[in-house]
Amino acid sequence: MISVLVLISVIIFICVILNNATNRLGMPVLLAFIMLGMLFGNTGVFTLNDDAYSVVEKASTVALIFIMFYGGYGTRWSAAKPVAVESGLLATVGVLLTAGITGLCCHFLLGWNWLESFLMGSVVSSTDAASVFSILRSRKLGLKNGSASLLELESGSNDPCSYMMTVLMLSLIEGGITAGNVVTILLSQLGFGALFGVLIAMGAIWFMKHVKFRSSGYDSLFVLAVAILSYALPSLINGNGYLSAYIVGIILGNQTIGNKKELVHFFDGVTSLMQVIIFFMLGLLAKPANLQNNVTDAVVIFLILLLVSRPLTVFMCLTPFKKYSFKQQILVSFAGLRGAASIVFAIMAMSAASFMGKDIFNVVFCIVLVSISLQGTLLPFVAKKLGQIDEKADVMKTFTDFSEETDLQFSEINVTKENAWNDKYVKDLGLPRAMLLCQVVKHDGSVVLPNGNTKLVQGDKVIVCTKPYNNSDGQLMIVKHEIPENSRWVGLPLKDYSSTQQYQIILIERGRKRIIPNGNTILKAGDLLYINQV
Repeated sequence: MISVLVLISVIIFICVILNNATNRLGMPVLLAFIMLGMLFGNTGVFTLNDDAYSVVEKASTVALIFIMFYGGYGTRWSAAKPVAVESGLLATVGVLLTAGITGLCCHFLLGWNWLESFLMGSVVSSTDAASVFSILRSRKLGLKNGSASLLELESGSNDPCSYMMTVLMLSLIEGGITAGNVVTILLSQLGFGALFGVLIAMGAIWFMKHVKFRSSGYDSLFVLAVAILSYALPSLINGNGYLSAYIVGIILGNQTIGNKKELVHFFDGVTSLMQVIIFFMLGLLAKPANLQNNVTDAVVIFLILLLVSRPLTVFMCLTPFKKYSFKQQILVSFAGLRGAASIVFAIMAMSAASFMGKDIFNVVFCIVLVSISLQGTLLPFVAKKLGQIDEKADVMKTFTDFSEETDLQFSEINVTKENAWNDKYVKDLGLPRAMLLCQVVKHDGSVVLPNGNTKLVQGDKVIVCTKPYNNSDGQLMIVKHEIPENSRWVGLPLKDYSSTQQYQIILIERGRKRIIPNGNTILKAGDLLYINQV
């Protein structure tokens, strides 16, 4: 037992080192985790028994729950909303089209039978959220015209539809299914998945706003349980648990709940661990000999996805919107990486189907290896060649709160003619005990360490030290709101800005500038307002 724990620790240490190394080399870190799993699995360090597929499937399912949940939780809806319709089409209609086109090509080009062809199409029909997130965020790859948000929202939400298609195809292969059963499966998967997602999210929000967590960290445990429940409950009645988990994540992530910064850090860690587990365990199952036997089919299907299925799907879904250029659609098409979800669905297919003439698992594994290594590595290069890089765009979408992590916080106060501190001694200011004046930069440029007899005058700059509010009770609700181009508030002073709720605008972020506003501050398109909302 002790030796196993030591081995697990060593593996995690190696994964952390690989994460740093692959970032410097520009190689997707998830590929390194797969290769590490293959190394340990094929050198006798780990010995897999006969039910290895079943064990890995169950472990990967749990890992996917958190990846799906955090895919929603880490998406800022204000950034995703402008591309929500297009992303939704790619995540639903796009998955169906990809599965259908790939299935047809598998049948006519590779000679596979119809059911296995469309099963393969279903398994590889979704793009991988973990891979896309990893590449875009690790490289801070800002893309033009909302492409990053489009890809993140699509890849984070299309696994449920791929899972549903896989379940449907497996039911057809097992036999005994009628047209009515097909409709029932589709309705239960989508209906129960969406319904439970909304209900569980609303219940969790109500609980977190009305119940105070007395001990630190229990709010993180509560949300962890919510994520698990969001998958488990709909799955009990044949609902789509992945869809439910994603919906719960995106609703919770866009609510004004307390300790959001701590929750983001917690789920960053959990999701990173889940990605390590899922890709490492999938690597354990891979055998070089089996991969070699299926490499021809895998390369053909990869080329079908890269050159036929994905481009046709993207063009059919995005061209009607008019606002997407040909080059942007090429980039979105190229960024359709395959990943862990496809391999997990392939394991599910191998475990569930009573007869399988093709080695679905190893074919899909090869496809994922080629996709992550080739497409993932070349994605920044392709984006640059297509002229789709936006240096000013910020791809980091996760939420945070705005309290400092240090025990002390420093603020700057400018003494003006109208300021209540003007022409007063420090001892007469009536400062609270929790506030200390650390330094005064006088109007003539000299620096003074203040005491009670220091006099403040117009033009002085005072550095104040306070202890930050940790917001452990969630009372302080800071939200972001971006002023769009067509907003009626553009060009108006802040004093004219109105809201249906009690609020206080504490900061305006304008490009790289941060402005402490007053009532006369003029709002501009693109301003990001930091709002203290009650």
